[in-house]
Amino acid sequence: MSLNESEPTAVGSYDATNAVLVLEDGQVYVGQPYGAVGETFGEIVFATGMTGYQETLTDPSYDRQIVVQTFPHIGDTGVNREDPESSRIWVSGYVVRDPSPVVSNWRATGSLDDDLQAEHIVGICDIDTRKLVRHLRSAGVMRAGIFSGDALTDESGKIVPVDVLLAKVAAQPTMSGANLGPEVSTKETYTVEPTGEFEGKDPLATVVAVDLGIKSMTPHRLAERGCRVHVVPMTTTFEQIQAMNPTGVFFSNGPGDPSTADDTVDLLRKVLDAGYPFFGICFGNQLLGRALGFGTYKLKFGHRGINQPVKDLTTGKVEVTAHNHGFAVDAPIGETIVTPYDNGHYGKARVSHVDLNDDVVEGLECLDIPAFSVQYHPEAAAGPHDASYLFDRFVDLMLNHKDSKEGSVNA
Repeated sequence: MSLNESEPTAVGSYDATNAVLVLEDGQVYVGQPYGAVGETFGEIVFATGMTGYQETLTDPSYDRQIVVQTFPHIGDTGVNREDPESSRIWVSGYVVRDPSPVVSNWRATGSLDDDLQAEHIVGICDIDTRKLVRHLRSAGVMRAGIFSGDALTDESGKIVPVDVLLAKVAAQPTMSGANLGPEVSTKETYTVEPTGEFEGKDPLATVVAVDLGIKSMTPHRLAERGCRVHVVPMTTTFEQIQAMNPTGVFFSNGPGDPSTADDTVDLLRKVLDAGYPFFGICFGNQLLGRALGFGTYKLKFGHRGINQPVKDLTTGKVEVTAHNHGFAVDAPIGETIVTPYDNGHYGKARVSHVDLNDDVVEGLECLDIPAFSVQYHPEAAAGPHDASYLFDRFVDLMLNHKDSKEGSVNA
């Protein structure tokens, strides 16, 4: 149910048994509570994946965002303890059309509704998510709030009118200018040892992964290729990174506006200046863009889901990829250019990947230093495996750089 902004305040159009979604432009959707009841706020975005809702919910890049699932039926496989990408649910709110009334999967340990309640995630269901997403595609993502239970009544027990709920939404901070890395980054360093055929063996390479909101599958993808991965807080200094004697450095995905991450950009420049091979994903791609002197900007409604087509301009191959980003790098496509920072301090670079839906930059490749990045998520959690070769590319880059260094020393 949607109420037009020009209609009177909606007292009587909902009651305390409902859940109400209010967008900052005045659109209102009335449905039923899903998960916890109460009130929550965030930037409302939509994710287009048909599967992988558990990985979406636990992706730290969704910090302070209300996620709308475009696929109408959510929750049928329940939840398990193997698929989460972090130790908690990070979305600030959850919007689905038809939650599954039953759980049917041999791996399930519980229902999605129970998990949302246990982690106090306020949600709404039984609304027209197709209409909502079409509106967000035309109007752009914006601030929103979900209200249910006591949040819909005042002290006297009367229903709170829409204009009061809308004022609460309008008082929330925007995603532009938000520095959210400190909220999601690990507080302590931890290490992921080589796995699979490399388990128990000396690592082929040592990677320092700066956690800006890292997904757990990412260090695992490196570990299964023979890497020892030290995942470190975003406050780690360059000297601390050096002390770990890394073969390469990785910057993870993460939430927030990359224009606020000046300290992390400075850290990355020190990494590049020292000659460490570098690989960045998502937020790490945006920070590499900034380190090279490019700007970043906010997308109208962003890319979120596991079915986004991207072309690798170095090979001509088209990949179906997993995305979660609302900001992008502003760099010219189809040409090799001298990087803007400090009159070409880092030599030449080019855009390596581009989104085929809207020509957004999806990857950068440096030609004179050992550094590259992609805007999407090649760890395939959840998502296709088309881009897993990027981890192989990073390992090859580290090993080749290591061999060239050792060769020059021995010579």
